[in-house]
Amino acid sequence: MAGNLNFLSKFSRFCVQRTLFDRRNTCFFHQNVKGISYVQGQSPEPNRREYFYYIDHNGMLFLDDARMKNFTSCFKEKKFLVFFFQRLRRNETGLYEDEFPFISPCGRERNFIRCDDTPVVYTHVITTPEGEFFCHNHAGDELRHPFDPSKIYMSLDTGRIYHPTTSQYGSVALIQSKTAIELSKLLQFRNGETSAPTHIVWGEREVELDLEWIRREGITLNTEFPSEQI
Repeated sequence: MAGNLNFLSKFSRFCVQRTLFDRRNTCFFHQNVKGISYVQGQSPEPNRREYFYYIDHNGMLFLDDARMKNFTSCFKEKKFLVFFFQRLRRNETGLYEDEFPFISPCGRERNFIRCDDTPVVYTHVITTPEGEFFCHNHAGDELRHPFDPSKIYMSLDTGRIYHPTTSQYGSVALIQSKTAIELSKLLQFRNGETSAPTHIVWGEREVELDLEWIRREGITLNTEFPSEQI
C-alpha cells in the first residue's frame, strides 16, 4: 500500500510539473468557456488547484485552453491516462457543472472536463480469454469495457455510433470515427436505409441489435458538437 501511495504522490507531481505547467502546451492567461473565466492551475481557496480539460470526438485528452488540439498536443502517457480516466465521474461539486460536466479528482487537484460528445470514446475491440472488450481513450488495452455487439446504436440524427459504458461515465460512450466506419460496414438495415440498423454481422454470426437500451437508460444523445466529425 505504501508503494501505491508513493506512486500517487510522485505521479501527482509529474502531472503538475511536467504536463500541466508545460508552457508549450497551454497559455497562462484567462480563458472563457460559455462565460466562465479561468486560469489553469488557479487556486480559489487554500490547498486546492483547478485545471480544465477537453476530450475530443476521437477520445483524445487536451488541456482545455490548448490553442491547437491535435495528436501532437494531446496527452499520450498511458499511465497518466489510466490514472485520469479511472477517477473520472460526473461533476457534482456545484462548480462549473454546466460548462464542465465531468471531473477527475487527484488529491488536492480538481480536474474539470468538457467533451465534444462523451468522456469515454471507444477506439478498438480486443479479444481476451475473458471475452471481447472495447478499449477507450488511447490508453492501449489498459482502459476497457465488455463489448456487446447487440448494443451497437446508431443515431439517426447525427450518424454517430455508440455503445454502453458504466454509469460512472454517463452510461453511453461514443465510438471513434475510424472504428465506427468499419462497424457501419457490418450493419444491416432490414427496415430500410432511412431507419435504424437492425442487425450486425459479428464474427460468423448475425446479431440482432437492441434498439431500446438508450431509451431504457434514459439517455439523451447530443445532436450539436464543437466538431463536425462523425
